[in-house]
Amino acid sequence: MGVKFSFNLRKPPRLPVCENGLYLIHKRKDAPIVILVHGLTGTPNEMQFLAHFLKRRGYSVLCPRLANHGEPIEILKQTRWQEFYESVRQAFLKIENSKHGAPVFVAGLSMGALLALLLAEEFPSRIAGVSCLSPTLFYDGWNIPWTSRLLPLAYWTPLKHFAYFKEEPPYGIKNEKIRQRVHDYYQDAELHHLTNVAKFGYPYFPVTLFCELRLLIKHLNKRLPLIDVPVQCIQAKDDDMTSVRNSTYIHDRIRSKVKEIFLLYDSYHVITADQERGAVAQEMDAFFNRLLHKDVSVTVKPVGVS
Repeated sequence: MGVKFSFNLRKPPRLPVCENGLYLIHKRKDAPIVILVHGLTGTPNEMQFLAHFLKRRGYSVLCPRLANHGEPIEILKQTRWQEFYESVRQAFLKIENSKHGAPVFVAGLSMGALLALLLAEEFPSRIAGVSCLSPTLFYDGWNIPWTSRLLPLAYWTPLKHFAYFKEEPPYGIKNEKIRQRVHDYYQDAELHHLTNVAKFGYPYFPVTLFCELRLLIKHLNKRLPLIDVPVQCIQAKDDDMTSVRNSTYIHDRIRSKVKEIFLLYDSYHVITADQERGAVAQEMDAFFNRLLHKDVSVTVKPVGVS
């Protein structure tokens, strides 16, 4: 990831976002519900395959757009992690008020997985299970430069407000055709003249958001031992951004008796849209079904994962 500094102090206008998320409500009133949470600087589009798959399997699916995603990057970079979490929390409370008693599952990609865990910790009696997809507690994947270790220092300097990382290949995608489509959009993107971010996500990553993610991780670390709902972690063995250590860290610290790790071997970080997205959807559906029918094992950890 290349670093870019920009000292543009002009306040940008808010943009009209075409939609506030992805909502596929099943006609059955008692259908189980899945809340999908997209990643930081991402978009509900990265969850589309999962959403339509789960809808066909009989679930109502909600994927809210996280706070200020789709706005100019100058607005997004000022957002606190609590605002991202509130986007998920409000989506849950809204469906909770309208779908009385239906089982609720929550799944998140990358930072979205952390927000999903927080929701389960806050509402343990109402969240039936969590699926963590490429959870991001440590940026320790094979494509992360050593300079990322210096990021905590940026938190204490004013430079954090003016520094951005430019996304570079493979963009968390192993599938060459999908990666090329992302590259065609990202390669010529100008920092302060971004278009279609509501659809494609942001080619730049503000350092202020790394700082917010760090604060979110610090908060979640204190809550992990309190989480007692069933948890599934799905991660690519060759994740370019976050290693399998992220899943094992969660698995080993939550108090849940029902927990499992499922590894992928032909994907990178964005497993909801990559080569094995079908396997991801099937494993999520199988996990949720086992929970619905109370057919669960105590704990499953793949051989070779320590």
